[in-house]
Amino acid sequence: MQSFRVLTPRDVDFMEVAPENWIGVGGRFGEQFRDYTRQFPFYAHGLSLSIGSPSPLDTGLIERIRHFLDQHAVRAYSEHLSYCSDEGHLYDLLPIPFTEEAVHYVAARVREVQDRLGRRIALENVSYYLTAGQDLTELEFINAVLTEADCDLLLDVNNIYVNSINHRYDPMAFLRGLPGERTAYYHIAGHYDEADDLKVDTHGADVIAPVWDLLLEAYLLYGVKPTLLERDFNIPPVPELLAELNQVKQIQHQALSLGAKDCRPQRVNG
Repeated sequence: MQSFRVLTPRDVDFMEVAPENWIGVGGRFGEQFRDYTRQFPFYAHGLSLSIGSPSPLDTGLIERIRHFLDQHAVRAYSEHLSYCSDEGHLYDLLPIPFTEEAVHYVAARVREVQDRLGRRIALENVSYYLTAGQDLTELEFINAVLTEADCDLLLDVNNIYVNSINHRYDPMAFLRGLPGERTAYYHIAGHYDEADDLKVDTHGADVIAPVWDLLLEAYLLYGVKPTLLERDFNIPPVPELLAELNQVKQIQHQALSLGAKDCRPQRVNG
């Protein structure tokens, strides 16, 4: 948190945090975190819900997340359309089989999570590097889960690009096939070029031009909505980070000038 002390609400529209990293944190660090959630709108992006796991849902974790979201007036809660546990946490995001059976299983778990939280959640289209089973396409699977669960979408633009290279499909066609009206907000990030035909979603590099192009298209299709610039390591000095963040704002202005709908919430101090 120290590196962000120079930031003000004029610099950023919102911040995102993994709730698992802050649940139960007290003392000086807990107070500093609470100061930030009072100054900025916050979104929560979970790491441990494991919505596609064969193990039962961790209802204790869900209750702690519910309390965290309420305590900090978190605007939206999202998770990954993947799984990361089976009798213990695996510390990686693993792909769910693209099958009808998995659709029904995951959708039922999402509905239970939403009931326990008392709010809708958003699921992120994830990057993946192998398929565990594929009766449906990735796009068909995402659409089916979101429809049956009646939940929102966290639209990760970089993941579309990464998967389009690794699994050889048209990223623009994929974007246009998503249920964009369900989009709660967007993620954008950089990735690592392992090879011409292998990209790794790392959040450790600058966003590249084709991903910016996808973001503009997403705005034109589904509206300008809150957009998070992800950077997990190789974090540049704050002025450089803000320059990349300003590129997001420039693309938002460009999209609005081209007729995109402005779907951003009005700023409310909280």
